[in-house]
Amino acid sequence: MLKGQRVLARAKADGSLSVERGRVEIRYRPKDGRAYRAAVGNLEIVPGALLLPDETCSGDEAAPSAGAPPREPAPAAHDGWSAYVDGACSGNPGPAGCGVVLVAPGGKMHEGFEYLGEATNNVAELMGIVRALEWTPSSAPTIIVHTDSQYSIGVLQKGWKAKANQELVRLAKEKVLARRAKLVYVPGHRGVLLNERADELARRAVESRASQKADVVST
Repeated sequence: MLKGQRVLARAKADGSLSVERGRVEIRYRPKDGRAYRAAVGNLEIVPGALLLPDETCSGDEAAPSAGAPPREPAPAAHDGWSAYVDGACSGNPGPAGCGVVLVAPGGKMHEGFEYLGEATNNVAELMGIVRALEWTPSSAPTIIVHTDSQYSIGVLQKGWKAKANQELVRLAKEKVLARRAKLVYVPGHRGVLLNERADELARRAVESRASQKADVVST
C-alpha cells in the first residue's frame, strides 16, 4: 500500500522489499510499461500479499532513479522562487506533518518541515502551502507552489467552498494573495523528485515529532 493505494512493489525472493538508496520500484498496474520509485518508508506490505513473477510487471520504460533528471513542471520565472510542498498523516486524522522544499532563482534549495500534532491530511497539505509562503523571502517577486493536493488548489484558487478548515483556508488564501503566489498541480508518486522529497520531509516530521524551519535568510 502506498498512501492508501494498492501498488505492485519490487520484492526479493523471501518476500521483503528490494530497496535501493532508500527507494523501491513500484508499478500502479501490471504490464503498463511505467515504473516509478517510492520511498521505502511510504510502503506497507499487505498481509498475505502474493509474490508474483517478474513477468507480471514487464515493460520497457525504466523506473526513474535517484540520480535521474527530475520530471518537474516548467520552472518559475527567472526572478521568482519555486516551492514543492506535501502533507503526511498517520491516520486521518492522526499525527500530521508538512514538508517544504524551496528553490531560489539560482537553483539553491532550502528544506523545512513541521510537526502539526493531531490533524487531517487536508490540514497538513494546506499548512505546507502556508509555511512555504511564510519561509520564502519577503523580497521574492513571485512564488510558484507545486502541490499534489487537488483539494488545496480547489479551495484556494478554484472557488471551492470549504466545509471544514475554514479559518485555515482563509489564512492560506490571504497569504497566496499577499505573496502573489500561483499553485500548480503535480501528480504525487509519479517521479517528480522534489515532490517526493517534500513527502519525505513531511513524514520525517510525523515520525520524529519535530519541526525544522527552512534555512532561508530574508533579503
